[in-house]
Amino acid sequence: MTQAGSQPRAIAARVLDAVLHHGHSLKAELATALPKLADPRDRALVEAICFAVLRQPARYQAALEAWIPKPLPRRDSELKALLFVGFAQLDALQLAPHAAVASTVEAARTLGRKHQAGLVNALLRRAQREGLPAVAAHAHWPQWLRERIARDWPQDEAAVLAASAVEPPMWLRVNRRGMSRDDYLKQLTEAGIDALVDASLPDALRLDTPMAVAALPGFGDGAVSVQDAAAQLVADALAPAPGARVLDACIAPGGKAAHLLERDASLRVTGVDIDAERLDRVRSGFSRLRIGDGVRLHAADAADPASWWDGVPFDAVLLDAPCSATGIVRRQPDVLLHRRASDLDALAATQACLLDALWRTLAPGGVLLYATCSILKGENQAQVDAFLARTPDAKAEPLDERFGRISGAGRQRLPGEHGMDGFFYARLRKE
Repeated sequence: MTQAGSQPRAIAARVLDAVLHHGHSLKAELATALPKLADPRDRALVEAICFAVLRQPARYQAALEAWIPKPLPRRDSELKALLFVGFAQLDALQLAPHAAVASTVEAARTLGRKHQAGLVNALLRRAQREGLPAVAAHAHWPQWLRERIARDWPQDEAAVLAASAVEPPMWLRVNRRGMSRDDYLKQLTEAGIDALVDASLPDALRLDTPMAVAALPGFGDGAVSVQDAAAQLVADALAPAPGARVLDACIAPGGKAAHLLERDASLRVTGVDIDAERLDRVRSGFSRLRIGDGVRLHAADAADPASWWDGVPFDAVLLDAPCSATGIVRRQPDVLLHRRASDLDALAATQACLLDALWRTLAPGGVLLYATCSILKGENQAQVDAFLARTPDAKAEPLDERFGRISGAGRQRLPGEHGMDGFFYARLRKE
């Protein structure tokens, strides 16, 4: 049992080493690592360990600094990641100590570090006896980013940091082409899965205990998708008319366009993404949901309409713009490792370029929805205010409180509010 349990711990250590010490993406590393594990329980364990570590790496670093006289050399970065794997099992995940320690020690041998197995055992036993040092929830946040959040949201800074450090609920989007939300809720109940309904979200169900999608009734047949409630609200904010010609300018991974098509099969959707491989995943998602036969997909730069646009104006445009992703740190905790202050100027320039270029593709009377998963005003409120100031035929239309608090011409949801991710929405009409 210990040897069997060592493999997922060793894989988690390799993933974390790549992310923490070599600048790799957690999503990309998991996509490569998880298929190596046949048992879905092992795959779930690896994911749980990686997220637990990346939500509070400063806590585990503090333990090493307190308990090891000399810092581990760079060549032992994999060992450091494995120790974090052990700490997370005892701390955040609260796994059975004996199994967690024994399997993690065995993982040292699996990683070819038999000579360091004793050190792993000693440090994990100490963590079991003494617990881990207490550190602030925001200790691993870059100073520049904490300062931005404090400036933008002075009354909410502590809440934002705290909400970004915990595991989020799992939100489902029921495919109304197949059945109603109430009917799917009955299927969950019959399967012994507890779910909550939010009256303001007509297609959503909330699971406070996340689970593997394979265990969801009908997932493989397209009955349901996983999508945060804040992202589901995009369909309500855009609200295209039946039969409308719709552009999703940054379509991958495709969840928002899929939601629109699940609601209205008459929509004529065009999707653009700069990454052709990501468009393959969009097609795969549409196939599972049995939608999107008439969707036109272009691997192109949305900011260069001449390379993909046929010149026929769109009735509705969704610009889910590239952003800092600061509203989804709880789902992508490695954002804090990879984001730099210098990135924000480049992102703001890209956002402005996309707004200006896509506005030209919108028909008079049409609507453009500008959305981000950022909580920084420079990407949201200020970006939209600047666009309105330079675009005489653009007018902001109000959105109601379902979309969060008023923020300039748009609405801002902060992480954790009503269980949702951080998200910004601005609805712009072309006069």
